[in-house]
Amino acid sequence: MPSKLAKVQKQVTKKKGQRSTALHEKSRDSLRMQKAGARDERVARVTAVREKANRQWLERIAFFQDRLPDTLHPMDVGQIQALIQEYLSRDEGELAQIKAERRPGRPPSTRQTMLEQTREMERKEFESGFWLPNLQDEETLVKLDGWKGDWAGLGILRFVRVDAQGGVHESQFPPRGAS
Repeated sequence: MPSKLAKVQKQVTKKKGQRSTALHEKSRDSLRMQKAGARDERVARVTAVREKANRQWLERIAFFQDRLPDTLHPMDVGQIQALIQEYLSRDEGELAQIKAERRPGRPPSTRQTMLEQTREMERKEFESGFWLPNLQDEETLVKLDGWKGDWAGLGILRFVRVDAQGGVHESQFPPRGAS
């Protein structure tokens, strides 16, 4: 997306000509350029926040995409739960290494605390219903296999919530609460 600031700069340069690029501090053109610059910064900040919030869901779906069987056939609930358990234990090696490197009597590192909190949150989510693509639907499996890793491409997939007891419930995209 072209930046608003670049457009305004081009218009001002075109209007003023190449002879003068200096603007008065309080001129209309200067204020237009300040507003355009502020808008570009705001848009970039909001985009970065949104991408950071969506990253956990993209990583989760990429994990399950990597674990798809070679022959795309629907999975049963037991296989899906095994994949979820594998996902939940993905950071155990790093967590054990961080704990081993920590000197006795020292508080846990920020990374260790963050990993433990994420792990506990995902474990609780699994108890109530873990959000993931519907691996029991052949059409969703084919679409997931062709997924390129972008957020916009997730709209065509079907999602479910699988709980620890083996219940499977339809869900929606994007994930909201316990949908």
